[in-house]
Amino acid sequence: MDWHPKPLDPADVTVHRRGRGKPLVLLHCLGMDWHFWDVLEPLADRFELIAYSFPGHHDTRPPKGQYDEAGLSQQLKALMEREGLAKAHLAGISMGGSLAQHFAGSYPQMVDRVILCDCTPRYNDEMRANWPVRAGIARKDGVASLIPMLEKVFFTQASLDENGPNVRHVKEKWAACDGEGYALGCEWLAMLDAREQARRMQMPTLILLGSNEGQPFKDAARWMADNIAGSTGIVEVPTAGHASVRERPEFVIQQFRRFLG
Repeated sequence: MDWHPKPLDPADVTVHRRGRGKPLVLLHCLGMDWHFWDVLEPLADRFELIAYSFPGHHDTRPPKGQYDEAGLSQQLKALMEREGLAKAHLAGISMGGSLAQHFAGSYPQMVDRVILCDCTPRYNDEMRANWPVRAGIARKDGVASLIPMLEKVFFTQASLDENGPNVRHVKEKWAACDGEGYALGCEWLAMLDAREQARRMQMPTLILLGSNEGQPFKDAARWMADNIAGSTGIVEVPTAGHASVRERPEFVIQQFRRFLG
């Protein structure tokens, strides 16, 4: 895969803010957008929920080319400065959790507490090799063509059988996702390595993951618990897959409240 990352322009991004209290910046997963976090709306009674869409997702237009974790972190820093946020809690899932580690390790003065959901600082070699393949499928056939594979990773079979509003939301977002925007995210994840930044994280950090996660993410959670100095340990979200926040929002909200205070 050719790799030529370019800087990202914060002017392309609309930041969405709701609630009152300590700012909590929320970073979504690949193929979703800032609405992924709507299920955390009950937290707006105590926190200001701040979210935006990644490059090429929903209301953020596709970038001019590839980008990397440093570019995403620099963009997030610029967005926080633009929004007047000197310091905030930070939470991310999957792609967003990988970014959260790079950002917190790069700009620790801007981060209070961190919640890492279903993520890794670096994918294993097999998964890294698969990301460019997935990017090619998204460009050729659209993200919708990946749904039969993705849904089995993101949700338990019981949730898929029930096909409730949270499952339908995720499927609808995949179907609507821009193929190029998704592909560029895949290429970033293929090259991602935020292990050095994760090791610098001294702030309190909670690691959440679905109980039905695949072994690579369970291995990543253990690595993060062992290598992030501020880690408070791992909490498994019961009967949940990769989209734990969407599959079991009530449990996740309880964990957010307990950890963030």
